[in-house]
Amino acid sequence: MQLPQARTARVDIVLEGSLTSTGGGVASSCTLVRDADHVIVVDPGMAEGATSILGPLAELGVRPEDVTEVVLSHHHPDHTLYAGLFPSAAVHDHWAIYRGTDWEDSECDGRVVAPSVVLARTPGHTAQDLATVIGTPDGVVVCSHSWFNAETTVDDESPDDPDALHASRAAILEVASEIIPGHGARFRPTAETPR
Repeated sequence: MQLPQARTARVDIVLEGSLTSTGGGVASSCTLVRDADHVIVVDPGMAEGATSILGPLAELGVRPEDVTEVVLSHHHPDHTLYAGLFPSAAVHDHWAIYRGTDWEDSECDGRVVAPSVVLARTPGHTAQDLATVIGTPDGVVVCSHSWFNAETTVDDESPDDPDALHASRAAILEVASEIIPGHGARFRPTAETPR
């Protein structure tokens, strides 16, 4: 897994994700990453409404038109539903970058989004999953759907490819000092983190 060259990004949780079984409803973890002149929103998906994403962004001083990039961890609606809130943003997924009506084919693995932000292919949940790998002054933060939350095992997640998910988790655990999972609170991996 390629690491970003810089360690200057700031990471803020916009919306802590949940699952019906843990939070009463499905919401994707939505994250704001700021690095140099890049303002990146990761997984603006299911939420109570657009204000659940736009309100916290406004509190952090970010307007929708300020967002330069949106990253989608995979194509399930619970992670993509509100991507259209950001009219000026380039949208990144596993195989392309979209800007208005422009479609640029681009493999995600190793794609540099900002000096401190690089994407990594992490299949398992779906074949199209990617992780956002972020260099911060305090370490490497990874936004990934390889975990629903800190406690979920591979079997809990009914992945498309369990072996690939185990491999993706192992690759992430080699570099991450902190993980922001698809549907839960950010966590620091330990020896007990499900592999």
